This record gives sequence, C-alpha cells and structure tokens, in this order.
Amino acid sequence: MSIKRKLQAGIIILCSIATVNCVQAQNTFKANSSVLKTIDQNFKDADVQYRLMKEKLQPGRFPKTFNPKTNMPETSDSGWWCSGFYPGTLLNIYQETKDDSLLTEAKRMLGLLNNEQYNKNTHDLGFMMYCSFGTAQKVAPDAKYKQILINSAKSLSTRFNPKVGCIKSWDSKKPEFIVIIDNMMNLELLFWATRVTGDSSYYKIAVTHANTTMKNHFRPDYSSYHVVTYDPQTGAVLQKKTAQGYADGSAWARGQAWGLYGYTLMYCETHDRKYLEQAEHIAHFILHNPNLPNDKVPYWDYNAPNIPDALRDASAGAVTASALLELCRYADAKHGKVYFKTAQTLIKSLSTAPYKAANGTNGGFLLQHSVGHFPAGTEVDQPLTYADYYFVEAMMRYKEFAK
Repeated sequence: MSIKRKLQAGIIILCSIATVNCVQAQNTFKANSSVLKTIDQNFKDADVQYRLMKEKLQPGRFPKTFNPKTNMPETSDSGWWCSGFYPGTLLNIYQETKDDSLLTEAKRMLGLLNNEQYNKNTHDLGFMMYCSFGTAQKVAPDAKYKQILINSAKSLSTRFNPKVGCIKSWDSKKPEFIVIIDNMMNLELLFWATRVTGDSSYYKIAVTHANTTMKNHFRPDYSSYHVVTYDPQTGAVLQKKTAQGYADGSAWARGQAWGLYGYTLMYCETHDRKYLEQAEHIAHFILHNPNLPNDKVPYWDYNAPNIPDALRDASAGAVTASALLELCRYADAKHGKVYFKTAQTLIKSLSTAPYKAANGTNGGFLLQHSVGHFPAGTEVDQPLTYADYYFVEAMMRYKEFAK
C-alpha cells in the first residue's frame, strides 16, 4: 500500500472512530422529569405549528420568517441559506410525533431543494443540504439522498483556497477572500463525505479551515470576530470586522454560538483535544460573560450599548443549548455538569413566554424574538427557521440523557 493510501486509510479510520465516540462519550447526566414533560408538550405544539406553517406556505417557496407587525410571512427560494432548516425541522418533529403529514411535507421540500447540490456560489451548503438531506438520510435513508449529499460536498469544496486555508464565505468584486465564523457550521457535511466516500480531501479541507479560523478569528478572551478578510494570493489577514454584530470589536451573540457549536463538532469528528479546549474556552467566555442574563438567552450582542434593554436573540440561545448538550459529554465531570445545567435552563427559558409562541400564532414558528441582521434592520425581533431547528435539535439531544 502506498504512503498516500495509508494516510487516507488512517484518516478514514479516525473519522469512523470519532463518529462512534460521538455517541459513546464519557459523561451522562440525569434528565429532569419536569423538563422532559415540557419537551414532550413542545413537540406536540411544534406539530400544531408546523401543520399551520405548511398550510400557509406558497408553492415553490421556503419559510424564512414572520413579521408580527404586518402579520405576514416572509419566504425565499431554495437558494437562500436557510432553505434546509424547514425540511430538517419537519423531519425532526416527525421523529418525535410520527405525524406522517410532516414527513410528506419534508419530502416535498427536499424535491424543491434538490438542485442546490450543484450550487457553488454559497458556503452554506452544510446548512442547506446536511440539515435537510442529512437528516432525511437518518430518518428515511435513500440512495439518492446519499448522492445529493456527496455532490453537495463536492460543490462546497470548490470554495476552498489552499493559500488562505479556508472555504470562502461571501463572494466579493474586490481582490479579497471573506470568511465568517458561521462557516464552521458547514464542515459537518465534509466529514460525512469522507466517511461515505473514503475521499480524505473533504476531511483535510474541514480541518484546515477550522485551524485557520481558530488562529485568526478569536481574540485573547476567546470571543470571535464575525468576519476575517484575507488576501487570496498570499493568505495574509487584511481585516477583522463585523457585519451582523454591534461593532468590529464586539461579541455578536450568534457568532459566539456558531463557534461553540463548530469546535464541539470538530472534537466530536476528530478527537483532537485542541478543538475540545477551544470549545471550552468559548463556553467559558459565554457562560461567564457579565452580560449574560439569568435565563441564559443572550442579548443579540454581548456588547450591545443598551443592555439591559437590548433585544434578546432566541436563535443564539437555541444554538448554544444544542452545542452545550454535546460539549457536556466530552468535558470533565465538573465542567460538563455546568454545560448540561445551562443547556437545561435555556430549554426551560425558550419553552415559556416570551420566547415560545402560542399555538396558532407566529406564522407557525415555534420560537419568537430572534435577531437576524440588526445593523441592516432585517429579521429583527422575529422568528427564524434556524432558531426552531436548533431548539428542536437541543430538545432531542436532551431527551437522549433520559435513555
């Protein structure tokens, strides 16, 4: 066997071991019975809400948000970066409720999303395709879903620049290479692709991107910049700034959650302890932040100038909860317990007013009060598809501790 083939084989074995260990992690904590009852009710309510949403959805469109001021839904085509969350959420609710109408709707939406497997103009194919087709492959496996995901990984890989060591996030007419912290969330698709194809190039891209991001996106306190701009020819850092946060030097809440989730995922997939340490450093920044509210649902930016009157971001809370319920499995018992308890508090907080919507309201969305892009004034204090997706995922992860 050649050295190259041996290296490939070794990487594939590591991927397989990591996947098993994601399930067989060291820590288990006791789920609270009252929280479990709340979660059961949440899934019943989610079934009601998503039935409402699918009835109101226009043909060929994907839900995006709902404007409570106009009482009107906002939708997108399949190319919007959030298009995969709706079918993914439908599939996850179906797993809990066995409502066949949601499975039927999810399959219909997957048909509309199918062509995005060839989309090379976005870095968000992990969000779009793995949260949808990846979930479908777990719930109702299909050979065509597997090929769609492989094609999606191929498309995502075309955006990798080896000189920079990252996958490009946003295209630019300027001679610059833009990378956002959100991109950590799209790496799971690449790890999956190596496992099923034996092609280690996907794995190498994911690890290289994570390493470059770890080097350049984080400050000494382990808060992260939203955006880092590189010279595409040399890989040199040109600028560190924000787009959706309060200021270049501030800690945009959802960005911190993306980082926490992303590096927890990196440890789960590789079992390289530097990623576990990075995830725990990010968790420490979040959980010990003086501006973190008692209910643990963060303000839209940890440095928003009008705290405590700043808007909360339920989506950042949902992503954080889901990430912590994975991270708690790998940390030492002391820190793991803190992560578990914090996630439990977040689930309880998001399960009540003002965050959880009453049935028949909110355009069918489960959660209210998320903040999409505050500086641009878009999707501000509105429901968002990814808030629901990660809230549902967090609740499913919590239920695993009751088994």
